[in-house]
Amino acid sequence: MSVVILGGNECMVRQYKDLCKEYQCSAKVISKMTGTLKNRLGSPDLLVMFTDTISHKMVKCALSEIKGQNPAIARSKSSSMAALRNILETHAG
Repeated sequence: MSVVILGGNECMVRQYKDLCKEYQCSAKVISKMTGTLKNRLGSPDLLVMFTDTISHKMVKCALSEIKGQNPAIARSKSSSMAALRNILETHAG
């Protein structure tokens, strides 16, 4: 399962990837919006958005880019490891 994580803390990128690996998921973490998301998102099975750390513009761009692909979308106000673990338990567990 491929997971794209939008937002979160930059210093926790490695931890997010390691946690996804525990659930046999390949993860891509995009913590900041630099340029466009068009080629960076790909076609994930699960899109995780940490809404406390990303802008409304980034949310809109991401949702417009994945339109038609129908991945599972999970939103969390907290960008903690526990929040990501709960999301992965629900969708990949």
